[in-house]
Amino acid sequence: MIRAVVFDVGECLVDETREYGTWADWLGVPRHTFATMFGAVIAQGRDYREVFQEFQPGFDLYEQRDARAAVGQPEWFGEDDLYPDVRPALAALREAGLWLGIAGNQTVRAGGILRELFTKDVDLIGTSDDWGASKPDPEFFVRVAEVVPFANEEILYVGDRIDNDIKPAISAGMPTALVHRGPWATIQWTTEDAKRLPTMRIDSLMELPERISQFNQSAR
Repeated sequence: MIRAVVFDVGECLVDETREYGTWADWLGVPRHTFATMFGAVIAQGRDYREVFQEFQPGFDLYEQRDARAAVGQPEWFGEDDLYPDVRPALAALREAGLWLGIAGNQTVRAGGILRELFTKDVDLIGTSDDWGASKPDPEFFVRVAEVVPFANEEILYVGDRIDNDIKPAISAGMPTALVHRGPWATIQWTTEDAKRLPTMRIDSLMELPERISQFNQSAR
C-alpha cells in the first residue's frame, strides 16, 4: 500500500516558466529563442544544462547563480509560481492520512525557499545539494528512502520526467506517478516508457487522492 507521497519540485510543484525567462534575460537572449532551444535539447535527450552552452560555451550554472545573487538577481520562486493544484492536492492527501515529502534537484537556496513555502504542508523537504546526490543518481533515492518512515514500496514518487524521476524511482522499488505538464512530460508523454513504466499517469495532482485510494484497495 502507498503510505507516503514524495514530490519532485520543478514542473511538478513549481512552474519554472518565469525562472527560465530570467535566465534568458541574463544571457541576453530573447525568451522565445531560449525556450525553443530548451525544448530542442530536451527532445534530443540531452541534459537541459546544455541549453546554456548553446548560447555561451563554457557557461557554469553554479558560478552564474552566484553571479546573479551578487547583483541582486538570485534564483527565486514564490507562491505565484506554484501550479494551482498544489495546495489543494497537498491538503487532500494530508486529510487522507498520507505522509508527505518534497525532494528534488535543487540548490540550498531553493531548499530554503521551499521550506518557507511549505512549512506546515509536508513532513520533510530534501534537496540534492542537501544530500550531495542528484537525480537520476540512485544515491538520491537511497537518501529519500532513509528519511521516509516507510518501506520503499510504500513511497509514491511523483515527477514530470521519465529519465530523472520515474526510472530511478522504479529502480529503487518505489511506485511512481508521472504528471503531465512542463516541457519534459509534454515531450515524453507519448513515448513507450511514459505509457508503460509509471504506476499511474495524471494530468493534475488533484487526481492523486482517488488514484492512491484505488491502488491501496486493489493491494488489499
